[in-house]
Amino acid sequence: MSTERIISVLQAPHISEKSARLAEHNQYVFLVAPDATKSDVKAAVEQMFEVNVENVNLVNVKGKQKMFRFRAGRRRGSRKAYVRLAEGQGIDVLAKA
Repeated sequence: MSTERIISVLQAPHISEKSARLAEHNQYVFLVAPDATKSDVKAAVEQMFEVNVENVNLVNVKGKQKMFRFRAGRRRGSRKAYVRLAEGQGIDVLAKA
């Protein structure tokens, strides 16, 4: 997989309380491209972080309905990938570049 495709598939790590709890169990959450497949995400994580991926689950998150100046609007949806790594491996998603 080319470096351009890796960068386009993995957009950012998703940081939340839930993802912090999942990290204790060797599972990490990433925001991914809307057209990314499980095999794309697996290959991108393995190449970028040099780890072995056991399992990938993809979730489509629908945007919330909100009011903007008395008009109904909709926030943009996203796609998240839950990635489980092999035992004994980890990713430091909070590391500064």
